Amino acid sequence: MISAEKKKEVIAETVEYFKKANIEITEEEKNSIEFADFGLGEIDITGLEILIYVNTDRVCAKELVMLPEQTCPEHRHPSIGGEPGKEETFRCRYGKVYLYVEGEETKNRKTEPPKAPKGSYTVFHEIELAPGGQYTLYPNTKHWFKSGPDGAVVSEFSTKSRDEADIFTDMRIIRVEK
Repeated sequence: MISAEKKKEVIAETVEYFKKANIEITEEEKNSIEFADFGLGEIDITGLEILIYVNTDRVCAKELVMLPEQTCPEHRHPSIGGEPGKEETFRCRYGKVYLYVEGEETKNRKTEPPKAPKGSYTVFHEIELAPGGQYTLYPNTKHWFKSGPDGAVVSEFSTKSRDEADIFTDMRIIRVEK
């Protein structure tokens, strides 16, 4: 759980990242930013700051802000009720993002996952996204990503987002607080 003081600090930092990426947000959007610390209480290391523009039965659009070297832990988007899992496209707007997906392990990776129990990170094919770079992930693909030393802003365009259904390889993760 993020303390009120830490949340205020992260809101201010998140708003600054939107400015760096030349993304204008309203006061209402600023107040709706979601802080995902994945139940670990270490948002500076493992976490995301999320602004959802739209999430309907068919489409979703979000901005993801990542503090310097912050990691979104390994997960996948499974099928739900006979519908395929989420398909998502990431487009980097500011900074660098290192996306790790299934495939041949990249030698001499630019970054490493944070400390976590064995088996929490299992895919190491690295895709580096700089501003203007994008990559599409198909349903049920294991992936994780980490920002570079300057942090990052990433636009996410996807099919319906059901964050509560994501399956994480780190069993400590709680995506949505109950």
